[in-house]
Amino acid sequence: MVILVLNCGSSSIKYQVIDMQDASSKLLAKGLVERIGLAEGDLTHKPVGKENFHIQQPIPNHTTGISLVMEALTNPEHGVISSLDEVKAVGHRVAHGGEFFPASAIVDEDVKAKIQSLCAIAPLHNPASLQGIEAIETVLPGVKQVCVFDTSFHQTIPATNYMYALPYEYYEKYRVRKYGFHGTSHKYVARTGAKLAGLDFENAKIVTCHIGNGGSVTAVLNGKSFDTSMGFSPLDGLVMGTRCGSVDASAATYIGAKEGMSYAELEAMMNKKSGVQGLTGISSDMRDIDDAYHAGNERAILARDMYYNRIKKFVGEYAAEMGGLDLIVFTGGVGENSCEMREWVCSGLEFMGVKFDAAKNEGVKGVDTILSADDSRVKVAIIATDEELMIAADTYNLVK
Repeated sequence: MVILVLNCGSSSIKYQVIDMQDASSKLLAKGLVERIGLAEGDLTHKPVGKENFHIQQPIPNHTTGISLVMEALTNPEHGVISSLDEVKAVGHRVAHGGEFFPASAIVDEDVKAKIQSLCAIAPLHNPASLQGIEAIETVLPGVKQVCVFDTSFHQTIPATNYMYALPYEYYEKYRVRKYGFHGTSHKYVARTGAKLAGLDFENAKIVTCHIGNGGSVTAVLNGKSFDTSMGFSPLDGLVMGTRCGSVDASAATYIGAKEGMSYAELEAMMNKKSGVQGLTGISSDMRDIDDAYHAGNERAILARDMYYNRIKKFVGEYAAEMGGLDLIVFTGGVGENSCEMREWVCSGLEFMGVKFDAAKNEGVKGVDTILSADDSRVKVAIIATDEELMIAADTYNLVK
């Protein structure tokens, strides 16, 4: 079954085309549509076994972008299918499913209405997902669509971990609570990491670290999400590229009062002007922070140490919550590629049973690898995340 996987942002569309079978999968193509709504848009199409294809032209909306993707997929030279009739289903990554969706769901009017109702608490992500769904209804009418929610995996978190100690009425009225994100990635790397380490996924204590420009850490207890560092929004938890992560709310409101900020300005400051960008004034990209760190920039040294240390704190916290630890998994753009980060986080954890092997770690990027010593009681691994494959698998299982 040929499945199109879409991850729609406000001005972009990431996609993959995967041929799913009961016991196997085959990537046919992947690509990226960028700069939607700007004067000049981009489509980069990468078919497996063929030359890449790139065009630049105005792409006013998601429907136009998806139409260009369809043309690329069926093009005689760089296409991977002979007809759009071969696309049997479309799977969408949707950031926020609230409490409505503990699992993936086939799209209908009720599902769309619930996604729409959550736009107020996911204003950057859910509207884009709806645009992608509606664009497919136009371009591929009648093809079944499935939504796979970043929040679904975390719906198993117990109330003691997802509730805030705020007046209970705000949970009842507005459903203010921890939701968590990156769930599709955490689920995939926990399961894949357990298999690589020879653990029973359903009977293991795993901490997964999805580390990138945005990042989160999750406690996976016996195959289920037990706690996670992101909260009501993706702002909470780790120090990130432009997000502050966990901070005393009074510090933020104090700054807002002193600076005469509106609520919107305060939220923008914490989400878009903080993190390593705000600490250094250099960049939100950890590769740039690494360069400045090695050049001796004091603020870069502070920012990177804070970024790394916050990850370590959550690893320790979640090991304590679960009553032990069997496996630590690193994934994401930084998690898969930064040897220094992985070693820094794992150093000093010998008391927990972690014996990190620096030689195994050296130079490893984006390849599923065990990084701990052979006799380490707690295993450490890199797992290259594959959210698109998880989305395709859920879509296949619901539609077939």
